[in-house]
Formats: sequence, C-alpha cells, structure tokens
Amino acid sequence: MSDPAGPKDPGKITAYVIGDAPLIIRPAPLERDWMQATHDRFAYRCLPLNIANGHGWEMLSPSGFAAGWTGKPGLDAVLIGADTGTTAPAVSHFGHGILTFHIPALFRTEPGYDLVVQGPINRPKDGIYPLTGVVETDWMPFSFTMNWIFTRPNVLLRFEKDEPICHIFPVKRGEVEALTPEVRALSDDPALKAEFDAWSASRNSFNADLKTPGSTAQAEKWQKVYLRGQTETGQVAAADDHRTKLRVKPFRKAK
Repeated sequence: MSDPAGPKDPGKITAYVIGDAPLIIRPAPLERDWMQATHDRFAYRCLPLNIANGHGWEMLSPSGFAAGWTGKPGLDAVLIGADTGTTAPAVSHFGHGILTFHIPALFRTEPGYDLVVQGPINRPKDGIYPLTGVVETDWMPFSFTMNWIFTRPNVLLRFEKDEPICHIFPVKRGEVEALTPEVRALSDDPALKAEFDAWSASRNSFNADLKTPGSTAQAEKWQKVYLRGQTETGQVAAADDHRTKLRVKPFRKAK
C-alpha cells in the first residue's frame, strides 16, 4: 500500500510480464512522421513538443490488424480483422465503439506514484481517439487495458505491426490536488511583466525582420531563447534544470 508519509523517490518502475504474450516497450522517440514532413522540419523547433514526445515509454502493437465500427453500441459492432497468420492484439470488450488492448504486463511503481496510461503523444490517428487513465500501480495486483474510441462509424482503419498503441509515465499521487491555483494580473509581478514585455517586443521585431531579405532573423530562422533557457532581461532566472532532450532509460530484463 502507499506510504502514509507521502511519495518517496520515484526510484524504479517494473513491468512484470504476464504469460507468453509479447510486451514490446521502448522509450518514446522524438521523431514523428508529421513533424518530419513539415517544411525544413520546422515542427522540431518547438522544444515543448520535443520534450512531450519523449516523456515516457511507448508500447507497440505486436501485429497488424484492421478495425472498424458500425455505429451501434453492441460488442459485435466493433469489427476486427487480424493480419494473415496472426492474432489481433485488440478486442471489443466494452462496446460503444471502444477498441481495447489488453496490456500483457503488471506494472509496479514506487509508493505514492501512479501511472498515466494514454495514447501515443502527438501521434494523431484519423477516425479513432485514445482514452487516458491514471492507475495506482504502486499497490494494485492486476493489469490494466489501453482503450481507444472510434470517433465516427463506417471507417476502416489499421494499426500496423510495431505501431505505438499506448504511452505511459509516472506521476506523484496527490500532486495536482496539493496545488493552490490562483489568478492574478501580470502587473502584480513587475519583474515577470518586464520579462514578458521585453520578450513580446523582441518577438514582434524578429517576426518583422523575417520578411527582410538577408536579415539576421532570416539567417537564424527562429528565436532560440527558450531552447537555450534564456530570458530577455535576466530579471527572471531560467530554471537550473532546463533541458532540451530527454534520456529515458529502456526497460531491461532483470539479472
């Protein structure tokens, strides 16, 4: 059970594989097909997107299959067709247009840490949407499912072999509830307002210079102050642990 004193160090996360079913799990990669396809791969200039992409682990489909939904609520309204010689890793378990993947592992986190279970981050899929759950994996002795809900009927779609189907990462239990939210005017923090005003002016100037042939802005292509962990005036210190890349460890078999 959870420690009444509160969450401890995140320490370790363990995946106990159930039976012989394949568990294909990896650190979530930075790359996305749609980001690769943007002009000059400009989508990768957004550091928050890059950090989110790699924030945890992805589980992959062990085989390919096709699926669709007739629009009715019954279990038989979700149609699944496995690729030749394989068994589809998803089933119709809940009805109502929900496609369910049984995750073949029991995950265990340190006391006080839950596991966010959601769809692959920044990987849109037409016709179906991943549902998100928060699971108390520090005590529960059973597995969980990953569920997707069709967004419209009569659309046949595919999950390919090794396509990401689930993304997980741990969070401290109770952390969101412990926060005290408030709304204030930006002018209440003069130093922060000065930084914002300086950034806003710099941003407007940079965007204007982008239209000038041979300008410094055109050479730089985009402002990199956030990427570098910088502020415009220095009145507000950037975080000491600012990062531009995640180095998530892979799951490895215990010795």
